[in-house]
Amino acid sequence: MNKSELIKALSEQKKMHVDEATKVVGAFVDSVKEALLRGDRVEIRGFGSFKIKDYEGYTGRNPKTGTVVQVRPKKLPFFRPGKELKEYINQ
Repeated sequence: MNKSELIKALSEQKKMHVDEATKVVGAFVDSVKEALLRGDRVEIRGFGSFKIKDYEGYTGRNPKTGTVVQVRPKKLPFFRPGKELKEYINQ
């Protein structure tokens, strides 16, 4: 399911206009992104949690050429599914 399919499903299930569903989904996604940027953890009970993980820089190799490259430190979003979601998937 992509973002537009999520918007369509929300508008159909809650009987709202597509424009309104687009605003709701957009507000949700923006709120999660802003919280992660601040360094906050976002937890949705029963679904899962999002947080930012910091990764140190390291020396790597270009697999094609074998050239040594320095990989800079980075931050990546990480999702951990909640217990209820795991149980639902494995029923």
